[in-house]
Amino acid sequence: MKIILVVGARPNFMKVAPLVRAISKYNNASRDKHIEFILVHTGQHYDYEMSQIFFEDLELPRPDIHLGIGSGTHAEQTGKIMVEFEKVLLKEKPDLVIVVGDVNSTLAAALAAVKLHILVAHVEAGLRSYDKAMPEEINRLLTDHISDYLFTTSKYDDDNLRKEGILGNKIFRVGNIMVDSLFHYKDMAVNRDTLTRLGLEKKSYALLTLHRPSNVDNEESLLQIISVLREVSRRIPIVFPAHPRTQKRLREFNVNLNSQSNFSTISPLGYLDFLNLEMKAKFVITDSGGIQVETTVLGVPCLTVLGSPVWTITHKQGTNTLIGNDNRKLIKEAFKVLNGKGKKGKCPEIWDGKTANRIVEVLVC
Repeated sequence: MKIILVVGARPNFMKVAPLVRAISKYNNASRDKHIEFILVHTGQHYDYEMSQIFFEDLELPRPDIHLGIGSGTHAEQTGKIMVEFEKVLLKEKPDLVIVVGDVNSTLAAALAAVKLHILVAHVEAGLRSYDKAMPEEINRLLTDHISDYLFTTSKYDDDNLRKEGILGNKIFRVGNIMVDSLFHYKDMAVNRDTLTRLGLEKKSYALLTLHRPSNVDNEESLLQIISVLREVSRRIPIVFPAHPRTQKRLREFNVNLNSQSNFSTISPLGYLDFLNLEMKAKFVITDSGGIQVETTVLGVPCLTVLGSPVWTITHKQGTNTLIGNDNRKLIKEAFKVLNGKGKKGKCPEIWDGKTANRIVEVLVC
């Protein structure tokens, strides 16, 4: 079997690394079958902090093929990836293309493959926000409906797919592949000296991430969130590894967060340093899907600044609280955590670090 694994943006790397390990493990154990895999990096995230450092932290092999797409509008990125990835498919003739998550690279690679009648597997299928203003929602919907294997994380994802008329024999509940990376690197991350380098102490700070267009591209929305965060920072220091997109918007809107005594804006971190900060934070404020997953597994309270849920199970079972656009609720929930009344949760079923192995078992049977 010849497989192409596609990565393009930071969230993809944590999802593909376990698959690389699981495929290698299968090849070492199998006498009569072998999986040949080719790792293709689209280059959707191309700066060091958002790309190369994650390959190093996650011990991913150097990509076999780098498309070098770079930045652009959603249409530009999607179109460029399709054009370049089609060339790869025509040359390599794989049996299967595996895409992960919901970024532009996910949809573009899936479209290019299915038009050449190549099987597509979507890891992290079935997630829904039911908000089509989110570009990721469009990517999820379209990718799921053209894929042949739909690997889901929970019963909520299964239900979403069935409601849309997708056949049950395409759906495989395997767990959450991001949790595989979390478990694999947790012990390594906990021993990093990240807090010492940043002058922090365990549980003495809140961790912030913010990058969604709905939160950072509109000046009024971003300034309202910042105003609320400043109020929260009067009670606890906020550490903010700022996404390049958000840094650009802060400059455009003339916002200097570091002028606030309890705000620390830093450059993006690698996977291990960020995981260290995350597991030792008092709580996390985020609009990132992956961080909602990680905080639930780590048992860290998470306040999600999004208008609609994507990781429904982390709200129903985990430590995640959906804030939506209610800025006063953000303050209220942050203060609840600080007063020892933060949300308690539990780790969802089969989020056990064995997802990649289950995926490989399905593919080779």
